[in-house]
Amino acid sequence: MKAKHIILVFCIFCCSASFVILRQEKRPTFYTIGDSTVKNGRGNGAGGLWGWGDFIAAYFDTNRIAVQNHALGGTSSRTFQTQGLWNKVLEKLQPGDYVIMQFGHNDGSPLDDTARARGTIQGVGDESKEIYNPITKKQEVVYTYGWYLRKFVSDTKAKGAIPIICSPIPRNNFKEGKVSRAADSYGGWAAQVAQQTGSYFVDLNQIIADKYDELGSDKAKAFFTEKDHTHTNKAGAKLNAAGVVEGIRKLPALPLNKFLVQ
Repeated sequence: MKAKHIILVFCIFCCSASFVILRQEKRPTFYTIGDSTVKNGRGNGAGGLWGWGDFIAAYFDTNRIAVQNHALGGTSSRTFQTQGLWNKVLEKLQPGDYVIMQFGHNDGSPLDDTARARGTIQGVGDESKEIYNPITKKQEVVYTYGWYLRKFVSDTKAKGAIPIICSPIPRNNFKEGKVSRAADSYGGWAAQVAQQTGSYFVDLNQIIADKYDELGSDKAKAFFTEKDHTHTNKAGAKLNAAGVVEGIRKLPALPLNKFLVQ
């Protein structure tokens, strides 16, 4: 082969390789953030517990979009930010990425207890309270659940990414044959923040509660471990993941839909 032919082949190869790399770099990422109901422990099913974020990637064409689960058990909308977990996601966010956020299960905890100090003020207003945080041993201003969600949203939009607010999954608590819902608390507040900020909203609490009601309390127990009414087993996590996708499909204007495969 002549030298100029070798150079031509090499150039074609380099251009092709560069094109592949460019396509990979432009592939958007779908980030999930939340508490243990999104990712339990290390996400390996320890103790039979799983979060729905561990199974959501199966619904997406991962050749066209990356899926990363950054949720961490024990966090609230407040501590996911104050512990620096949100900043780690923000550093990666690129225009065209997506962030789905589900918090609430831990937000009802005390603001300043010596165990975790992870609670938030109830509601979606601008109320705040200055506390001494016994964990960090520093003064801290604590805000409402809605305030922290709005910060997730504004930070995401500032990066050119698309925020999706998700209401927390229902617990395995039945009363008079119906599962308890969160429309008057964190589920409803999440919906209000979505409306305030013009964000996409997946009402996972209602989607899954409807399914539990249809199944009944005895069958709904199969989605939880025997002694846990909040954290799901693998079957429950998969049901919740399917519920998230169901909610996404109900938002036809959400561009994320074009990456779904099933």
